[in-house]
Amino acid sequence: MKKILMGFGVLLGLYLIGRAAAEPFVIDMTDPASYRHDWGGSSLAGVMAVHCGPGIISAVLIGRGVRSWWQRRTTPEVGVSRPGVSSAR
Repeated sequence: MKKILMGFGVLLGLYLIGRAAAEPFVIDMTDPASYRHDWGGSSLAGVMAVHCGPGIISAVLIGRGVRSWWQRRTTPEVGVSRPGVSSAR
């Protein structure tokens, strides 16, 4: 169940990242009428915060998760001997 939820969370995060990357190209930043009725209010800063903020947060969280997974994978555990590796120094 945990792997299913993690997979769903990663898929949702990737969607939010893609949406955040596409948002500046979807709206016309020079024309306030193109984003006036979007979520985030009538200001460009508000619209970008609402549409790009979750993607940035998702990218940070996914990056932290991948980094910790990679460190757990490459760092040997203390007290666990591996075949062919001498523990004497």
